[in-house]
Amino acid sequence: MTGKQLVEIVSLKSPRRHARVLRVGLHDTRALIHEFRKPLLVFFLTIFVGGFVYLYLNNTYSDNEPLKLIDMPYYMLTFMVLESAIEAPDEPYLIVFWYVMPLVAVYVLGRGAADFLRLFIDREQRRSAWEVAVASTYRRHIIVVGIGHTGMRIVRELTQMGFEVVAVDMDIDKEAHERLHQSDVPLISGDARNEHVLELAKLEHAVAAIVCTSDDYANLEVTMRIRDMNPTIRIVARMWDDRLAQQIENFFNVEVLSASDLAAPAFAGAAVGAEITQNLHIAGMEYSMIRFIVGRDSFMDGATVDGIQENEGVDIVLLHRDNGGAPDVHPDGQVIVQAGDTIVLFAHHDRITEILGRNEKGRR
Repeated sequence: MTGKQLVEIVSLKSPRRHARVLRVGLHDTRALIHEFRKPLLVFFLTIFVGGFVYLYLNNTYSDNEPLKLIDMPYYMLTFMVLESAIEAPDEPYLIVFWYVMPLVAVYVLGRGAADFLRLFIDREQRRSAWEVAVASTYRRHIIVVGIGHTGMRIVRELTQMGFEVVAVDMDIDKEAHERLHQSDVPLISGDARNEHVLELAKLEHAVAAIVCTSDDYANLEVTMRIRDMNPTIRIVARMWDDRLAQQIENFFNVEVLSASDLAAPAFAGAAVGAEITQNLHIAGMEYSMIRFIVGRDSFMDGATVDGIQENEGVDIVLLHRDNGGAPDVHPDGQVIVQAGDTIVLFAHHDRITEILGRNEKGRR
């Protein structure tokens, strides 16, 4: 663990950040031990098991001075470095230890050096292990599967809201990976259809999962896998095929956002110089929010805020006049709306589209 990595973890905005540092460190240490498991296993087996065998042979079959069990690991180590703490025996079955132990030391040092060099050269692998260690400490986080353009924007929005996020993607470019790193978002590299990958993302502790790859059928497979592993988690899936989206929503208790539905309001609004939000479904009704500029000779030009709200059944949540002043959130009802004002309305979706059309056509 480097000093820079410790600073990164300490800087996480969490009241339990100190405990997280300890948990990440322990997990990372286990990962390092796993990387060096073979030479370590050979080393410990040699000094303990080999020491016990040497003790048994020496004390049972030879006339040499009896040895103590507690001293045997030390004697095995001295055999390895050719600096024995006891005199060489005459028995061949004991002499063999004096020749084998240095060979074991050569293997342990050589294999350990090779593993260390591999990790040093392949820094991306070491970084991946570190990010898995960070993800292992998360609780009540959100998993985002698919870190393309949309996925990256989702991650950015969630982190700005203060949520902890774990990203999952099997093929991410270095620039996107660096942006995740700067946002303290660990990346689990792998296919989310693989159960092990979702386990590394700590799916069992997550509160929600967002599946937003560009492949509908991959999204379907990932959604099925997540639902199978965690029946209670909230899942939001992105789909291009509206029919497939409806089927997934019905069968898997998943909130599906159709890409075409998401894009339609943006395209329609842009065509008339307005910005329309995605529809909100409340009690079977569709509501939207829209930002637009009051046109010259519009039915709103010269009307008061109260008059527009009462006559049109809308709520004016913001008014900005292009005179250098700050936007007026929930403006006073007596304020007179003028052409050129920027207005944000909230109302029933059909009502908003009608108002937008009338404003564009300049009809009273």
